[in-house]
Amino acid sequence: MTEQTSTPETPRRIVVAGGGPAAHRFADAMHARGLDGWHVTVLTEEAHLPYDRVALSKALTDSSVDLTLGAASMWDHEALNLQTGERVVKINTAAKSVETAAGNTYEYDELVVATGSDAARLPLPGAERVHVYRTLEDVWAINKSIAELTQKLGRKINAVTIGGGLLGLESAAGTEQLGATPVVINGAPWLMNTQLDEGAGQALGRLIEAKGFEVHGGVFPSEIQADDDGQVTGVLMADGRIIPADIVIVAIGVKPRDELFRAAEGEEALFDLGPRGGVVINDYCATQVPGIWAIGEVANFGGMCLGLVAPANTMAEIVADRLHGGDATFPGFDTATKLKLSGVDVASFGDAFAKTEHALEIVYADPARGVYQKIVTTDDAKTLLGGIFVGDASPYMSLRPLLGRELPAEPGAFLSAAGGGDAPETELPDDATLCSCNNVTAGTIRDAINGCGACEGNAPVQELGELKGCTRAGTQCGSCVPMLKKLLETELTKSGVEVSKALCEHIELSRQELFDAIRVLELTSFEEIMAKYGTGAGCDICKPTIGNILASQNSAYVLDAGRGTLQDTNDRALANMQKDGTYSVVPRIAGGEITPKKLGVIAAVAEKYNLYTKITGGQRIDMFGARLEQLPEIWKELVDAGFESGQAYGKSLRTVKSCVGSTWCRFGVQDSVAMAIQLELRYRGLRSPHKLKMGVSGCARECAEARGKDVGVIATADGWNLYVGGNGGATPAHAQLLAKDLDDETLIKYIDRYFMYYIRTADRLQRTARWQEELDGGIKHVEDVVVHDTLGIAEDLEAAMAKHVDTYIDEWADTLKDPERLRRFRSFVNAPDQKDDSITFVPDERGQMRPATAEEKGKVLIGASIPVRPATPELPSAPELLHENEV
Repeated sequence: MTEQTSTPETPRRIVVAGGGPAAHRFADAMHARGLDGWHVTVLTEEAHLPYDRVALSKALTDSSVDLTLGAASMWDHEALNLQTGERVVKINTAAKSVETAAGNTYEYDELVVATGSDAARLPLPGAERVHVYRTLEDVWAINKSIAELTQKLGRKINAVTIGGGLLGLESAAGTEQLGATPVVINGAPWLMNTQLDEGAGQALGRLIEAKGFEVHGGVFPSEIQADDDGQVTGVLMADGRIIPADIVIVAIGVKPRDELFRAAEGEEALFDLGPRGGVVINDYCATQVPGIWAIGEVANFGGMCLGLVAPANTMAEIVADRLHGGDATFPGFDTATKLKLSGVDVASFGDAFAKTEHALEIVYADPARGVYQKIVTTDDAKTLLGGIFVGDASPYMSLRPLLGRELPAEPGAFLSAAGGGDAPETELPDDATLCSCNNVTAGTIRDAINGCGACEGNAPVQELGELKGCTRAGTQCGSCVPMLKKLLETELTKSGVEVSKALCEHIELSRQELFDAIRVLELTSFEEIMAKYGTGAGCDICKPTIGNILASQNSAYVLDAGRGTLQDTNDRALANMQKDGTYSVVPRIAGGEITPKKLGVIAAVAEKYNLYTKITGGQRIDMFGARLEQLPEIWKELVDAGFESGQAYGKSLRTVKSCVGSTWCRFGVQDSVAMAIQLELRYRGLRSPHKLKMGVSGCARECAEARGKDVGVIATADGWNLYVGGNGGATPAHAQLLAKDLDDETLIKYIDRYFMYYIRTADRLQRTARWQEELDGGIKHVEDVVVHDTLGIAEDLEAAMAKHVDTYIDEWADTLKDPERLRRFRSFVNAPDQKDDSITFVPDERGQMRPATAEEKGKVLIGASIPVRPATPELPSAPELLHENEV
């Protein structure tokens, strides 16, 4: 172990060669442990921040997806220095420095090599015409080539992937999503032969062939053929067959990038290398040269280099721990694999091939269904050694943490495909690894739930999102999230914390259950609902939730029939209250399109009522500073000019942002403005668990920032790509691709289904991004329901949306028609004509007005400046004037 002698005054210099996931995890681990006395420089040859290679398939099908690991703000730390475009080419061990291809020299006290691996290539004639599958640039090039070839050839192209392992099948699945015919060539007799035995590999082959994949196994390619223009035409096989191909991708594995450790000819070798490459490390990731460490795919431990995220993360944490004086050691490689390929579940872990002496294999195989399940145990059928699952991998999550332990039931009970039902309930030991990607044990999870001191104030963690952030479990591949959630609920129940889905103390039902009950029984009033499902008079949780649910199912005026008392402040005023007690006025400007005449109306209204005006982020105009009693006057002028409420105050659709699209822009491929207006007019007034925002971009340049919206629509040459589940806020999320190349009718149908499914099933105040994350299956579940109608409710969802569209009313236009409704808009309920003189404005520096500060008003707070009038015949007891919101 290298002795630490760093101090804040003389920080020790750490240089990291490489900028992939392992390098990022090391920098993050150092950052988490404290960088006092350290300075970390990360040298990456790529132009990007470190990104998630595990998710490359997302970038293959969507070039705009952001795979950046962690928060980019981490690199703003003064002791962290990320240098992109810097490839380390030489280590000078004597001078303790590294040289880069750009000719720069970086001195180090500790060197961490995380150069990863390169894609393995085939030494075949014509190999210069193939693509590889390794970096962002690689997958972007594949995406571009498929699009260009499809357009050039005017047909569905044949995309041949050479390699039937993890990378190869991931690549082939991506080409299918891009519209190509996927063809897989695999030298081994069955797919994923490194992780699956023959029965499982054959089951996988049958399943993906049924999904349109063409698979050629047990034979090797011998040449990549092309025409006179260099365009690929086919792959010549060793048996003489020619497999037609328009694009060829090689994904046969990786080889360690260990050139930094190889001695030049005539030089003494300082480092030991494995027989198949990679620098040999000891059990705390140190090489033979003091002060030089290796982590990730370049590191050879026990004769192996593995391209898996879990061991790379573990190695990074070990080196960070050692540099901080710890004694962590590397336990060996965890080769567990779980993935979904074109909807097919595959999982493998432990001694999957039953190589342990006297091992037993308990197998269930159903070739007709393409299902294969195997559990490997010791000869007494008690201790779990490994397993393989294809087609139905549901037992994996229960079994994976029990590897090497005694099973709580006989092995056959875990073979769910055999008809035995759900796997037996399992109590995980504290030292069982729940999240293998980040090496998080069940004990660590329990400590966090019960208050371990790691979180601020030693507070127990009782929310899934908070638990993931605190422990890192479930933040990489996500496959352990169901088990994580189950453990959280179990521990909370044990500690006496009732795991309740109750909406609040007055209603025991969850929001989803309450929504369904109101819908099925056609309840229309708060009183009816509370009489049947609630107790007491309600609270500030259940009242607005019930008001929202009623508004979602019935487009009647939201403040009638006693519903006004259920609403939040903004909904009661049909406007957003500002910090000084005034309100903002936001008329709808669908798609951001507005005529000069209507612009003039807004300008005239703003001048007349001395309102502050601002263009909003959603392409509307917001007018600030209106008093409550002025709202009807302002809206009358706006409604008379053809405006309607922009619903900026409600848990409803806010805006549909758009670029100018093909109408004006030379890059536009669809009329994004027309589509944005159509969508906004369709979903206006749609009440939901949280506010909704949409965006429509006329091309892939994405000027409308559609992927930051709850529903985003991006034009393609063949229609529209539909993205769902994006949002900004404190925890921003990119929307995920739901369906592509849709015509107008199908696009609107899918959005109808998506919105109504979200409205019916989301929790109170839950954004679409968080709702989507917490659904079992995530985006795949959403796709199954919305696109494939697996629940059989699509027709019902569409009918519910059609009802909303047919019964929509503009709330402000309706308000102005009824004198009784207008009574709400008074500053003082007992003095209808009295203005609120406590509201004061001052000019700002940019030619408009703003609310006066307390100092500018003589340090008299708004709440303390409500005037008291002397007794009058109308007010004989001279009470203090009351604000509407205080009643």
